[in-house]
Amino acid sequence: MSKDIQQLRVAIVHDWLIGGGAERVVYELHQLFPDAPIYTSCSTPGWRTALNGKVVTGWLQYRPFFKLRKYIPFLRMWWFSRLKFKDFDLVISSSGAEAKGIKVPAGTVHVNYCHAPTHYYWSRYDEYLRNPGFGPFDPLARIGLRLLVGPLRRWDYKAAQRPTYMIANSTYTQEQIQKYYGRDSVVVHPPVDVSRFADAAKASLTRKRRGFVIASRQTPYKRVDLAVAACSSINVPLTVIGNGPDHAKLVAKAGPTITFLTNVTDAQMPMHLSAARAFIFPGIDDFGITPLEAMAAGTPVIAYKVGGAVDYVIDRDTGRFFDEQTVDSLAKIVASFDERALSRESIILKAQEFSPEIFRNNIFALIKTIVLG
Repeated sequence: MSKDIQQLRVAIVHDWLIGGGAERVVYELHQLFPDAPIYTSCSTPGWRTALNGKVVTGWLQYRPFFKLRKYIPFLRMWWFSRLKFKDFDLVISSSGAEAKGIKVPAGTVHVNYCHAPTHYYWSRYDEYLRNPGFGPFDPLARIGLRLLVGPLRRWDYKAAQRPTYMIANSTYTQEQIQKYYGRDSVVVHPPVDVSRFADAAKASLTRKRRGFVIASRQTPYKRVDLAVAACSSINVPLTVIGNGPDHAKLVAKAGPTITFLTNVTDAQMPMHLSAARAFIFPGIDDFGITPLEAMAAGTPVIAYKVGGAVDYVIDRDTGRFFDEQTVDSLAKIVASFDERALSRESIILKAQEFSPEIFRNNIFALIKTIVLG
């Protein structure tokens, strides 16, 4: 392809536009290519507005499909694989599910930004069997997943072979792409809105801190239970921000030093993160946006030494690692943690390496290399 990158006819594709870190990638891609249409299975009105009316949906947007979206991977597979891209030079898919399965004509470059190989088929299959997340329909979901995981995996593997190039959001995801899809990829870390925490970061340089904090949707794989149990066992203060299906269980198991906050606003989050001695990140995440938000607020991170956190937590510099995903392993690090030994300035500077501006520069440079190389 010999066209200048600014002259390319570009389309963007994403699994769904509902909320979360993956959508931030789409938002920044839109800043790079503001004229590109954004194809997705379903979208909230807020995302349509944020993306300046460029969102294109189909029948999956409407009832009953929108409300049943968790149940219909087969329909998303069908919809994405039948989109037409004959008028485009470059298609960028942002996907941790079905959007990577688009088909492009010869001569069109398909770059996939992979948030993770599809969790419910691969790395978290056993977790989804234990906790499908369908409430009273969990037994049916388990039966369906057991019966269908074979053909679903085959489709997902085949879909992952379609992109011309693959980008991983972390070195952990890069390893997972190679493990499950047998494909090489280049790492470009996702954007983090670090500027939102600048004022809190400045105040944190002189502020006395107290206790620890964790902010997460309270689902089993996030392992909030580890943080609650560890801090309860050694009687140290922990603020648990968020809500989710595990909330009642966590409250029941928590000791007197644990505080739960279920209604923290975006505007309040910087203050809560900057007030803590450290942010606890006990799960295995493909990348992890919230720990970097804590770092942007000047707060070190205590993380399990597996997953995306290894790309930004530097042991005894920007935080500490614990080696085993157990209460004892985490409690040992929390009990001995001394935030005074870490430089808040270094922590803030490290977080700034993941700004939206740097993400856009890295993506643009990579696409330019692909297109002009």
